Amino acid sequence: MYDLPEEIDVRADGPLRIITLNRPDALNAVNDPLHRGLASLWPRLSADRDARAAVLTGAGKAFSAGGDFGYLQELRRGPELRARSIADGREIVLGMVRCRVPVVAAVNGPAVGLGCSLVALSDVVYIAESAHLADPHVQVGLVAADGGPLTWPLHTSLHLAKEYAFTGARIPADRARELGLANHVVADPLSEALACAKRIAGLPRQAVETTKRLLNLHLERAVLATLDFATTAEEQSFQTEDFHDILDKLSAGKS
Repeated sequence: MYDLPEEIDVRADGPLRIITLNRPDALNAVNDPLHRGLASLWPRLSADRDARAAVLTGAGKAFSAGGDFGYLQELRRGPELRARSIADGREIVLGMVRCRVPVVAAVNGPAVGLGCSLVALSDVVYIAESAHLADPHVQVGLVAADGGPLTWPLHTSLHLAKEYAFTGARIPADRARELGLANHVVADPLSEALACAKRIAGLPRQAVETTKRLLNLHLERAVLATLDFATTAEEQSFQTEDFHDILDKLSAGKS
Protein backbone atom coordinates (compact mmCIF):
# COMPACT_ATOMS: atom_id res chain seq x y z
CA MET A 1 0.00 0.00 0.00
CA TYR A 2 0.87 3.69 -0.38
CA ASP A 3 3.48 2.96 -3.10
CA LEU A 4 6.32 2.61 -0.58
CA PRO A 5 9.68 0.83 -0.96
CA GLU A 6 9.80 -2.86 -0.09
CA GLU A 7 11.59 -1.97 3.14
CA ILE A 8 8.20 -0.89 4.54
CA ASP A 9 5.28 -3.28 4.33
CA VAL A 10 1.80 -1.84 4.89
CA ARG A 11 -1.28 -4.04 4.82
CA ALA A 12 -4.90 -3.34 5.58
CA ASP A 13 -6.97 -5.27 8.09
CA GLY A 14 -10.33 -3.54 7.87
CA PRO A 15 -9.86 -0.08 9.44
CA LEU A 16 -6.39 -1.04 10.74
CA ARG A 17 -3.11 -0.47 8.94
CA ILE A 18 -0.31 -2.82 9.96
CA ILE A 19 3.05 -1.20 9.21
CA THR A 20 6.13 -3.43 9.31
CA LEU A 21 9.73 -2.28 9.01
CA ASN A 22 10.87 -4.92 6.55
CA ARG A 23 14.63 -5.55 6.53
CA PRO A 24 14.68 -8.56 8.86
CA ASP A 25 18.07 -9.85 7.70
CA ALA A 26 19.58 -6.49 8.72
CA LEU A 27 17.55 -6.25 11.95
CA ASN A 28 15.50 -3.56 10.18
CA ALA A 29 18.46 -1.17 10.25
CA VAL A 30 17.63 2.07 8.47
CA ASN A 31 19.01 2.49 4.96
CA ASP A 32 18.14 5.21 2.47
CA PRO A 33 15.01 3.57 0.99
CA LEU A 34 13.61 2.83 4.46
CA HIS A 35 14.37 6.37 5.64
CA ARG A 36 12.77 7.92 2.55
CA GLY A 37 9.80 5.62 2.87
CA LEU A 38 9.22 6.64 6.48
CA ALA A 39 9.24 10.29 5.45
CA SER A 40 6.39 9.71 2.98
CA LEU A 41 4.49 7.11 5.01
CA TRP A 42 2.86 9.31 7.62
CA PRO A 43 1.14 11.87 5.36
CA ARG A 44 -0.14 8.98 3.23
CA LEU A 45 -1.49 7.19 6.28
CA SER A 46 -3.12 10.40 7.46
CA ALA A 47 -4.74 10.86 4.03
CA ASP A 48 -6.12 7.31 4.04
CA ARG A 49 -9.71 8.00 5.10
CA ASP A 50 -10.44 4.30 5.62
CA ALA A 51 -7.70 4.03 8.26
CA ARG A 52 -8.84 4.37 11.87
CA ALA A 53 -5.72 3.09 13.71
CA ALA A 54 -2.29 1.69 12.87
CA VAL A 55 0.16 -0.78 14.38
CA LEU A 56 3.89 -0.25 13.84
CA THR A 57 6.31 -3.16 14.28
CA GLY A 58 9.45 -4.77 12.90
CA ALA A 59 9.90 -7.96 10.88
CA GLY A 60 11.96 -10.70 12.47
CA LYS A 61 13.85 -10.34 15.73
CA ALA A 62 14.20 -6.55 15.98
CA PHE A 63 12.02 -3.48 15.83
CA SER A 64 14.96 -1.57 14.31
CA ALA A 65 18.69 -1.70 14.99
CA GLY A 66 19.13 1.97 14.07
CA GLY A 67 21.21 3.42 11.25
CA ASP A 68 22.66 0.93 8.77
CA PHE A 69 26.47 1.14 8.77
CA GLY A 70 26.61 1.35 4.97
CA TYR A 71 24.08 4.16 5.01
CA LEU A 72 26.19 6.09 7.52
CA GLN A 73 29.17 5.71 5.20
CA GLU A 74 27.10 7.03 2.29
CA LEU A 75 25.97 10.00 4.38
CA ARG A 76 29.56 10.70 5.33
CA ARG A 77 30.66 10.94 1.70
CA GLY A 78 27.59 12.47 0.05
CA PRO A 79 26.57 16.05 0.91
CA GLU A 80 23.47 15.90 -1.30
CA LEU A 81 22.31 12.62 0.25
CA ARG A 82 23.08 14.04 3.68
CA ALA A 83 20.97 17.15 3.06
CA ARG A 84 18.09 15.03 1.79
CA SER A 85 18.38 12.67 4.73
CA ILE A 86 18.25 15.56 7.20
CA ALA A 87 15.15 16.91 5.43
CA ASP A 88 13.56 13.45 5.45
CA GLY A 89 14.29 13.11 9.16
CA ARG A 90 12.42 16.33 9.77
CA GLU A 91 9.46 15.02 7.77
CA ILE A 92 9.43 11.75 9.72
CA VAL A 93 9.16 13.62 13.01
CA LEU A 94 6.55 16.15 11.91
CA GLY A 95 4.66 13.52 9.94
CA MET A 96 4.23 11.33 13.00
CA VAL A 97 3.39 14.25 15.28
CA ARG A 98 0.70 15.49 12.89
CA CYS A 99 -0.66 12.14 11.69
CA ARG A 100 -4.40 11.96 12.47
CA VAL A 101 -4.36 8.15 12.81
CA PRO A 102 -3.45 6.75 16.25
CA VAL A 103 -0.28 4.66 16.03
CA VAL A 104 0.29 1.74 18.40
CA ALA A 105 3.89 0.49 18.52
CA ALA A 106 4.56 -3.23 18.91
CA VAL A 107 8.22 -3.24 19.96
CA ASN A 108 9.15 -6.86 19.26
CA GLY A 109 12.90 -6.44 19.78
CA PRO A 110 15.63 -3.80 20.09
CA ALA A 111 14.55 -0.29 19.08
CA VAL A 112 17.72 1.72 18.55
CA GLY A 113 18.42 5.15 17.04
CA LEU A 114 15.63 6.04 14.64
CA GLY A 115 13.81 2.92 15.81
CA CYS A 116 13.79 4.38 19.30
CA SER A 117 12.50 7.67 17.88
CA LEU A 118 9.62 5.91 16.11
CA VAL A 119 8.63 4.38 19.43
CA ALA A 120 8.81 7.76 21.19
CA LEU A 121 6.61 9.34 18.50
CA SER A 122 3.98 6.58 18.63
CA ASP A 123 0.81 7.04 20.66
CA VAL A 124 0.71 3.81 22.67
CA VAL A 125 3.65 1.43 23.17
CA TYR A 126 3.67 -2.32 23.86
CA ILE A 127 7.19 -3.65 24.34
CA ALA A 128 8.45 -7.23 24.55
CA GLU A 129 9.98 -8.36 27.83
CA SER A 130 13.33 -8.98 26.12
CA ALA A 131 13.38 -5.75 24.08
CA HIS A 132 15.18 -2.51 24.87
CA LEU A 133 15.35 1.11 23.72
CA ALA A 134 18.52 3.09 23.06
CA ASP A 135 19.54 6.29 21.31
CA PRO A 136 23.30 6.00 20.62
CA HIS A 137 23.63 9.05 18.34
CA VAL A 138 26.15 10.72 20.65
CA GLN A 139 28.19 7.52 20.89
CA VAL A 140 28.90 7.69 17.15
CA GLY A 141 29.52 11.45 17.21
CA LEU A 142 26.13 12.61 15.95
CA VAL A 143 23.43 14.95 17.23
CA ALA A 144 20.07 13.19 17.51
CA ALA A 145 18.01 15.59 15.40
CA ASP A 146 15.19 13.07 15.02
CA GLY A 147 15.95 11.18 18.22
CA GLY A 148 15.02 10.84 21.85
CA PRO A 149 16.12 14.32 22.97
CA LEU A 150 13.27 15.86 20.94
CA THR A 151 10.51 14.03 22.81
CA TRP A 152 11.89 12.29 25.90
CA PRO A 153 11.61 15.40 28.12
CA LEU A 154 7.82 15.18 27.64
CA HIS A 155 7.72 11.46 28.45
CA THR A 156 10.06 11.46 31.42
CA SER A 157 12.18 13.91 33.43
CA LEU A 158 14.75 16.21 31.86
CA HIS A 159 17.49 14.67 34.01
CA LEU A 160 16.68 11.16 32.81
CA ALA A 161 16.39 12.31 29.19
CA LYS A 162 19.86 13.84 29.47
CA GLU A 163 21.35 10.71 31.02
CA TYR A 164 20.14 8.38 28.28
CA ALA A 165 20.80 10.85 25.44
CA PHE A 166 24.36 11.57 26.62
CA THR A 167 25.32 7.94 27.23
CA GLY A 168 23.26 6.01 24.69
CA ALA A 169 22.71 3.40 27.40
CA ARG A 170 20.19 0.64 26.83
CA ILE A 171 16.81 1.08 28.49
CA PRO A 172 15.39 -2.38 29.28
CA ALA A 173 11.68 -2.93 28.79
CA ASP A 174 10.73 -2.73 32.48
CA ARG A 175 12.79 0.44 32.91
CA ALA A 176 11.21 1.96 29.80
CA ARG A 177 7.76 1.40 31.27
CA GLU A 178 8.88 2.81 34.62
CA LEU A 179 10.20 5.96 32.91
CA GLY A 180 7.06 6.49 30.84
CA LEU A 181 8.69 5.52 27.53
CA ALA A 182 6.39 2.50 27.12
CA ASN A 183 2.88 1.70 28.28
CA HIS A 184 3.01 -2.07 28.71
CA VAL A 185 5.64 -4.83 28.90
CA VAL A 186 4.13 -7.98 27.39
CA ALA A 187 5.07 -11.40 26.08
CA ASP A 188 3.49 -10.82 22.65
CA PRO A 189 3.56 -7.12 21.75
CA LEU A 190 2.08 -7.53 18.27
CA SER A 191 -1.09 -9.29 19.42
CA GLU A 192 -1.52 -6.81 22.28
CA ALA A 193 -0.95 -3.83 19.98
CA LEU A 194 -3.45 -5.18 17.45
CA ALA A 195 -6.05 -5.63 20.18
CA CYS A 196 -5.47 -2.06 21.38
CA ALA A 197 -5.65 -0.67 17.83
CA LYS A 198 -8.92 -2.53 17.21
CA ARG A 199 -10.40 -1.01 20.36
CA ILE A 200 -9.36 2.47 19.25
CA ALA A 201 -10.69 1.89 15.73
CA GLY A 202 -14.09 0.99 17.19
CA LEU A 203 -14.45 4.25 19.11
CA PRO A 204 -16.10 7.43 17.74
CA ARG A 205 -13.79 8.71 15.02
CA GLN A 206 -13.99 12.46 15.53
CA ALA A 207 -13.52 12.14 19.28
CA VAL A 208 -10.45 9.91 18.93
CA GLU A 209 -8.74 11.94 16.23
CA THR A 210 -9.42 15.30 17.86
CA THR A 211 -8.24 14.02 21.22
CA LYS A 212 -5.02 12.81 19.63
CA ARG A 213 -4.55 16.22 18.00
CA LEU A 214 -5.24 17.99 21.30
CA LEU A 215 -2.60 15.93 23.09
CA ASN A 216 -0.09 16.16 20.26
CA LEU A 217 -0.28 19.95 20.17
CA HIS A 218 1.93 19.85 23.28
CA LEU A 219 4.35 17.57 21.46
CA GLU A 220 4.34 19.59 18.26
CA ARG A 221 5.13 22.82 20.07
CA ALA A 222 8.08 21.19 21.82
CA VAL A 223 9.34 19.68 18.58
CA LEU A 224 9.04 22.91 16.59
CA ALA A 225 10.92 24.78 19.32
CA THR A 226 13.98 22.53 18.86
CA LEU A 227 13.83 20.88 15.43
CA ASP A 228 15.54 23.55 13.32
CA PHE A 229 18.43 23.80 15.76
CA ALA A 230 18.64 20.00 15.96
CA THR A 231 18.74 19.42 12.20
CA THR A 232 21.40 22.10 11.68
CA ALA A 233 23.47 20.62 14.49
CA GLU A 234 23.16 17.09 13.08
CA GLU A 235 24.27 18.27 9.65
CA GLN A 236 27.34 19.80 11.28
CA SER A 237 28.07 16.67 13.32
CA PHE A 238 28.25 14.55 10.16
CA GLN A 239 31.28 16.62 9.17
CA THR A 240 33.23 16.42 12.43
CA GLU A 241 36.49 14.54 12.93
CA ASP A 242 34.90 12.66 15.82
CA PHE A 243 32.22 11.14 13.58
CA HIS A 244 34.74 10.26 10.85
CA ASP A 245 37.15 8.69 13.34
CA ILE A 246 34.40 6.58 14.90
CA LEU A 247 33.25 5.35 11.48
CA ASP A 248 36.83 4.50 10.57
CA LYS A 249 37.20 2.47 13.76
CA LEU A 250 33.90 0.70 13.15
CA SER A 251 34.93 -0.01 9.57
CA ALA A 252 38.26 -1.44 10.71
CA GLY A 253 36.44 -3.64 13.21
CA LYS A 254 34.20 -5.05 10.48
CA SER A 255 37.11 -5.89 8.16
